[in-house]
Amino acid sequence: MTRFRFLAPLLIVLSGALWSTGSATAQAPHTRDHGFGDAERWSRVFDDPRRDAWQKPHEVIQALALKPDAVIADIGSGTGYFAVRFANMTPKGRVYGVDTEPDMVKFLRERARREGLKNLTAIAGAPDDPRLPEKADLVVFVDVYHHVENRERYFARLRESLKPGGRLAVIDFRMDSPTGPPRSARMAPAQVKAELKRAGYALSEEHDFLPNQYFLVFRPAGS
Repeated sequence: MTRFRFLAPLLIVLSGALWSTGSATAQAPHTRDHGFGDAERWSRVFDDPRRDAWQKPHEVIQALALKPDAVIADIGSGTGYFAVRFANMTPKGRVYGVDTEPDMVKFLRERARREGLKNLTAIAGAPDDPRLPEKADLVVFVDVYHHVENRERYFARLRESLKPGGRLAVIDFRMDSPTGPPRSARMAPAQVKAELKRAGYALSEEHDFLPNQYFLVFRPAGS
């Protein structure tokens, strides 16, 4: 089985999007098995300030209406673009940045220590299990969902990692977005909704303010 890498979609997306503005220097590999051994180097791509213009991280966090003591899991956190922001916005909460790439986990752990974010913990996840140490109020997948293998089984199991009333947020690139991964690597929001319905979730919110991505929020069905 092909080993799933959480950061592959991020690299494709961010290199492609930033390249269009002339800032990316590395060729974007269109494969989920690319290595990410140099986290310091990739941080210049993942955390490029120009990403903010289309990712709109502050608007995303505002839309999620997080409580100060929320427990949040950022799956495929990479160098911490969202995880660090979550940690700053929830000073009484706990944030878990999960990735399968060891160097990215190490980088985020060191970044949290360097920036004094005691509520941010880097987790080495497995392709089929984020290995969260506690139940979460919110689990987030940004540009990652379409690279998860055996999605219905994965997300059915993930329900056990949500607190009562917990939410799952999926942000990924629209089929017609001018930037992002190749069209063949994208997934329409209708398919995401259908798969998660079969995995036991119900759509609770849908936001349309992101220029290139859909933004869907789910809760376990019946919660």
